[in-house]
Amino acid sequence: MGAEHVRPARRDAGSALRRARELRGISLEVAARDTRLPVDRLRAIEQGTFEARADDVHARASLRTYARYLGLDPTQVLAAAGRFHEPPPPPPPARLGSLERALAAARIRDNQRFFLIAAAVFLGTLAAVGLLSRQGAAPAAELPSATTGALAEVGEATPFTLVVEAVRPARIAVRVDGSAQRVAVAAGETVSFSGTERIEVRIDDGGAVRVAVDGHDLGVPTLDGVPWSATFTSASVRALGPEPTAAPSRAG
Repeated sequence: MGAEHVRPARRDAGSALRRARELRGISLEVAARDTRLPVDRLRAIEQGTFEARADDVHARASLRTYARYLGLDPTQVLAAAGRFHEPPPPPPPARLGSLERALAAARIRDNQRFFLIAAAVFLGTLAAVGLLSRQGAAPAAELPSATTGALAEVGEATPFTLVVEAVRPARIAVRVDGSAQRVAVAAGETVSFSGTERIEVRIDDGGAVRVAVDGHDLGVPTLDGVPWSATFTSASVRALGPEPTAAPSRAG
């Protein structure tokens, strides 16, 4: 599900998450099952009693997971929570005294000796291998290319379609695989956009439309009068799973 740019009230991230869940008609139990987060933790998040330190990675991950599940922007939700700021950088190292400087210089000299000896051993090994090769020894087996292995793991982009159905008049700005366009839709009108890699969409009134991507009904994305934007990629759409058998109709 693409990240949505909503404007949750400061220090009221829990209320924004609760409203988003209720708008989608999802119970806490269903949300807990889908996100694999405990019901008590989700309830504490929505009630604003979910306490965590700035360096609590587990707490940040829980908020991010719940925000993404409800289609909200995790960065804005964390900012609205007001408790998650990056820890300050460590203080600069103190100036070294004369004894510390002497020890550091000794370590540098020892390291230099080590690298010189290692280089000599390496060059000697190369010379021995070259001599054996010239004498007819079998060459070393070719190592597999790390780049080739990485490319083999990359999947091909899969085409997908974004459908927007207007409940009230709205203005849509969309960029499909780098190609931008603007559309004004009237109440009851439905438009669709098909891409293979990336679709970026922004709607001036997110409460005036219903959104679906590849048959997955995302519902009304935000409150009336609140702008909404999202980015969908081939990978994020594949993560939603196969298209439901009863997909909403799409009109171009």
